[in-house]
Amino acid sequence: MGTVLKGVSRVQWHELQHAYGPATAVPGALSRVAWGDARTSEGALSDLGLWLAELAVFDATVAAVPFLWEPAVSAAVTCRPGVIEVLQAVLEHGNPPRMEVQRGAHRAVLGGRTAADRLTRDSDPPVRAAARDLVTAIDNHRCETCRPG
Repeated sequence: MGTVLKGVSRVQWHELQHAYGPATAVPGALSRVAWGDARTSEGALSDLGLWLAELAVFDATVAAVPFLWEPAVSAAVTCRPGVIEVLQAVLEHGNPPRMEVQRGAHRAVLGGRTAADRLTRDSDPPVRAAARDLVTAIDNHRCETCRPG
C-alpha cells in the first residue's frame, strides 16, 4: 500500500465497532479514499464519515483517525477537503457512555495540529479553507472529557 496507510493491516478491525457494527470495511474504505479516483474516493469518504463520526465516535474512530491524517496531507488524494471535514466531525462528536473512546478520538485529531497548520498553507484553496476551519475547531476544543485531570 505504499507509505500512505502503512500499518492499516495491523489493526484488528474485526474487533472494533463503528456506528453500524464491526469495522471490517474501514481499511478498504481508507484505501479507496487514498488511491481512488474522485468518485470512488468521495463515496468511500462518505461511508467513513457515517461510520466513524456522523453522530458519535467509536473505537474504530480512534484507530482510523491516524490513517485519515495521511490522505489529508497527501497531494495525490482527490478528496482532501472532505477528509479534513471528517476529522473535524470527529472532534465535534462524543460518546458519553464510552468517555475513553471519546477522549481517544479527540486526542487523535488534536494530535494532528501541526499537520493542520501545514494544510492552512496548502496550494489548494478548498484544502486551505477546510484546514482553517479545523484549526479553529482544534483551538476552541473544550470538551470536559479532554481536559487534563
